[in-house]
Amino acid sequence: MKLYKIIALLVFTVLSVSAQQKITIEDIYMGSFRPKGMDELQSLQNTNQYTILNAMRATRSMQVDLYDFATLAKVSTLVDSRDFPELAAGIDSYTFSKDEKMLLIANNSNQIFRHSFTADFYIYDLTAKKITKLADQVQEPVFSPDGTKVAFAKQNNLYVYELSSAKTTQLTFDGKKNAIINGITDWVYEEEFAFVRAFDWSADGSKIAYIRFDESQVPEFSMNVYAQELYPTVETFKYPKAGEKNSEVSLHLIDLRNSGKDTTVKLGNYSDFYIPRIKWTNESNVLSVQVINRHQDNLDLIFVDGNTAEAKVILNEKDKAYIDITDNLTFLKDNSFIWTSEKDGFNHIYVYNKSGKLINQLTKGNWEITAYYGLDEKNKMVYYQSTENGSINRDVYKIGLDGKNKTRLTAKIGTNAGTFSPNFQYFINAYSSATIPPLYTLNDSKTGKELRSIVNNDALSDKLKKYDLPQKEFFMLKTEKGNELNAWMIKPKDFDANKKYPVFMYQYSGPGSQQVNNEWHAADDYWFMMLSQMGYIVACVDGRGTGFRGADFKKVTQKQLGKYEVEDQIDAAKVFGNYAYVDKSRIGIFGWSYGGFMSSNCILKGSDVFKMAIAVAPVTSWRFYDSIYTERYMQTPQENAGGYDDNSPLNFAKLLKGKFLLVHGSADDNVHVQNSMRMIEALVNANKQFDWAIYPDKNHGIYGGMTRIQLYNKMTNFIKENL
Repeated sequence: MKLYKIIALLVFTVLSVSAQQKITIEDIYMGSFRPKGMDELQSLQNTNQYTILNAMRATRSMQVDLYDFATLAKVSTLVDSRDFPELAAGIDSYTFSKDEKMLLIANNSNQIFRHSFTADFYIYDLTAKKITKLADQVQEPVFSPDGTKVAFAKQNNLYVYELSSAKTTQLTFDGKKNAIINGITDWVYEEEFAFVRAFDWSADGSKIAYIRFDESQVPEFSMNVYAQELYPTVETFKYPKAGEKNSEVSLHLIDLRNSGKDTTVKLGNYSDFYIPRIKWTNESNVLSVQVINRHQDNLDLIFVDGNTAEAKVILNEKDKAYIDITDNLTFLKDNSFIWTSEKDGFNHIYVYNKSGKLINQLTKGNWEITAYYGLDEKNKMVYYQSTENGSINRDVYKIGLDGKNKTRLTAKIGTNAGTFSPNFQYFINAYSSATIPPLYTLNDSKTGKELRSIVNNDALSDKLKKYDLPQKEFFMLKTEKGNELNAWMIKPKDFDANKKYPVFMYQYSGPGSQQVNNEWHAADDYWFMMLSQMGYIVACVDGRGTGFRGADFKKVTQKQLGKYEVEDQIDAAKVFGNYAYVDKSRIGIFGWSYGGFMSSNCILKGSDVFKMAIAVAPVTSWRFYDSIYTERYMQTPQENAGGYDDNSPLNFAKLLKGKFLLVHGSADDNVHVQNSMRMIEALVNANKQFDWAIYPDKNHGIYGGMTRIQLYNKMTNFIKENL
């Protein structure tokens, strides 16, 4: 009888393992596991409602639908693309006028860089149900506060369109490619300060403030575009590398009531500086301007008088390393303002009066504010997201303007993010964790109570059951040097502690980043689970320099990018190698962008620890990367040559022992293919064997057509053959 039981158990085990459906690269990157969401969700400001951009498969159309916050019921369809021939190409995005009676609708969008694009824009009158074309292929149109005009940029100049007369007036005239840009950021501002529209309407609609970029002295970078023609073409754009000339920026005020008079604002005795943000305050003639020095460790918040163009410093902030730029500055009715800062060692919320005098520090503690949602002035409550319940988690909170009555509004452990109704009565909570796919619920803003479900991904959960996927195990890894680092590990589903497994490590490691976080899977997570189905353990460690554990932990890498981060990955690999179930001779590492810089350094400086590495789109010398990002952490090469060269993989090619795969897109405008070409040259001159792949005309993301599928199959095969 016992023999029969053993045989039955063995048969059941074999059937269970074989019944686990295998993930494929095609499944992952063709969207088989893509969760449902709420696309283009926008909370209205004048009514207790929100809108969503819905794709209607049955009619092959796009529509902007209006919903009620209290009931979640659909109120109406504001616009349907099938009703207007002009919108036959669909709706790419939309924005409201301040009174929410008109929409600006974009279609035929054409990407420029990471955030910027041109598109055909239309003005849609929600009352008259009438659509009017604004212009073809323009950038960043925005309604004036009174809804009578639209300002926009085209070919480096600013224009204003008057709705009543349908007349367009040009405001600036010296815009020229690779020379002068008016009201739109240059490449490096867009990439590193994360904004495109560098102009703003005053509260009364009488003035437009804008930043002018003179990039004529900025060195040019050129990329070959191979396409399908007989001869390649060359794309040339301005790209300031570390230590090189930046655009000269100036601030201007256009007075539309005075024939478009353009006044240059004298900000002060600044040299070699940045203007990372401008924003009109609630006083119609007071403009706020943030000015930061080239080292990015000294920031002034300036108020500019819109009538006289006089500038006054309201607040100054200094840091021993650098200051992060955010969009959290919020003005109250009396022009006092909310500001976030790391000045006490963690990112927290502060309130200042309109003269820049500190009123109160609202939040305190050894945790970080990760998002600022807004202020309910009626009830004097501030809403935000933080890491108070662990650096890998996110929760939504509220706190009084006096710093009292702090309340946690979300109960589930994982990642919670709120979108609030205009009166702050409700919020839509987007929740997920490493085990629960995205779930959208309506919550009460006073208590946090869940009122009802809006969108769930139960169907995805059911679909994934047949794959019997392993789960991420989160833990704190302590290195031999005593550094405690957040980590996760994915083990094969049939893990046997008596066996020896290879380990494939993944990381990004850039300043302030985070890969060890408790939220639902990105595409790469499915790839890691696919590798676990092949018998690999996959692990990720956030080393020193990563974010959400305080300024000291994040900024320890200052002037030495790659030093402590690489040390931590090597030390973590040694810890894994000492686990009884790990084959320490079979540890590999992978990374993309900053992560590729890291994996390149790890296979060289950790040549006795790592058997193989994959580096995709890596920086190989910070001398090749842009000024704003690089100098924020490294200062200039002229000031810190050792910091640049001591951690550049170009200088350690001779140390290569393991297997190395180097991947890059030839049209990467961010981390130029020059980085990989120089790495290839260094490895060749060191007489080292390695593998490499260049993807023609692909940017930093390396995607399009079958590209991702081919790339991930290539990387999978490389892992199988070498780990």
